[in-house]
Amino acid sequence: MLILYLKEFLFKGHMNKKEKIYEGKAKIIYATDDPDLMIAYFKDDATAFNNKKKGVIADKGIINNAISSKLFQILTEQKIPNHFIKHLNEREMLIKKLKMLPLEVIVRNIVAGSLAKRMGMSEGDKLKRPVLEFCYKSDALDDPFINEDHILVFDLCKDQELINIKNQALRINDILVSFFDVQGIRLVDFKLEFGLFKGDVYLGDEITPDSCRLWDKKTNEKLDKDRFRRDMGGVEEAYQTVLNRLVKQAS
Repeated sequence: MLILYLKEFLFKGHMNKKEKIYEGKAKIIYATDDPDLMIAYFKDDATAFNNKKKGVIADKGIINNAISSKLFQILTEQKIPNHFIKHLNEREMLIKKLKMLPLEVIVRNIVAGSLAKRMGMSEGDKLKRPVLEFCYKSDALDDPFINEDHILVFDLCKDQELINIKNQALRINDILVSFFDVQGIRLVDFKLEFGLFKGDVYLGDEITPDSCRLWDKKTNEKLDKDRFRRDMGGVEEAYQTVLNRLVKQAS
């Protein structure tokens, strides 16, 4: 069987996986012997439109774990605080336990998806600068769009935390746009989630084709979850293409 993860991330030590803390749409989070550390298990389940569309993408968890591990390592090397510690095995990574903030931060470089609909524009136009958008993370409310005033008035985070989140999101965007460009991929837009670790803002969650729009630089072929959302087919092949390019670049 093709090894889908990157060997340099394998954890050499031992960490006992204990009780399940949380199960989301794409991952299960487990406690460990260390109260500051958790294990994230990546599932093959696929959802779209705030869980209204459901399915399974074969080996998605394996592929996303490998991709996210690689990207978190790159961000760590660039001094971006994040929860990633080690790639443990095909489906699991060891992470810091963050107190997650109820925010989704969307970074947009190219017009696509809901932005195209809201602005009455065609997909594909490059924005003159990156655009940050915020959503209140609530499945019950379908993750509504909010602005910075909402965030501060409703105490979703503190003023300085919001400043740090914005600065980190734009810095992450600069790093990943450059990295993906070398792989022949356009980073169209992506979602980030942040939390607090010992009082500081850290990047959490994942960075994968589930949470990013990724287009081939030459053909604009979609290499992300839009293939699932829009019933385009070739979902597994698209995810594998992204991983193959990362593996090729790392070798």
